[in-house]
Amino acid sequence: MILILDNGGQYVHRIWRTLRYLGVEAKIIPNTTPLGEIKAMEPKGMIFSGGPDIEKTGNCSAILEHYDEFSVPILGICLGHQLIARHFGGKVGRGEKAEYSLVEIEIVDEDDLFVGFPGRLKVWESHMDEVKELPPGFRLLARSETCPVEAMKHEELPIYGVQFHPEVAHTERGSEVYKNFVALTKTF
Repeated sequence: MILILDNGGQYVHRIWRTLRYLGVEAKIIPNTTPLGEIKAMEPKGMIFSGGPDIEKTGNCSAILEHYDEFSVPILGICLGHQLIARHFGGKVGRGEKAEYSLVEIEIVDEDDLFVGFPGRLKVWESHMDEVKELPPGFRLLARSETCPVEAMKHEELPIYGVQFHPEVAHTERGSEVYKNFVALTKTF
């Protein structure tokens, strides 16, 4: 099962629905769920959803601090992406302009999330803040003209972040991003 930690974002149920369409068991849980309860659910992967406030991401940081107790792939979406970057020492701040639209990203490293994708992709963005500087120990996977870190991956751990929303219909090949993430959860 993949657990979706709800950070109050508007697309949380779309993440769940996308995973269900892919035939994946998924469950949305409050981001305040105690770590012991999360461990007892024996997740195969976790998704940190988007949301309005990085200071209200509950136990997401605690999961990253105690990653070795979970050792499962993690995907941060929008705010989840920013939280991962900040946790590992990256810089997060206001974008030059708020993005609530379709944006073209450049995939600079396919890695596991973008295997077989074209070099450019149109994605849906809904954010004011963004990752300004990649955290140490992470690789850049995608960027755009307005955001320097559209997607990233930890160099050693299966921890990923994307600034955009793959679960929204406007994002090209969005369900394939989730499909590739799900494939990672089967190797752990």
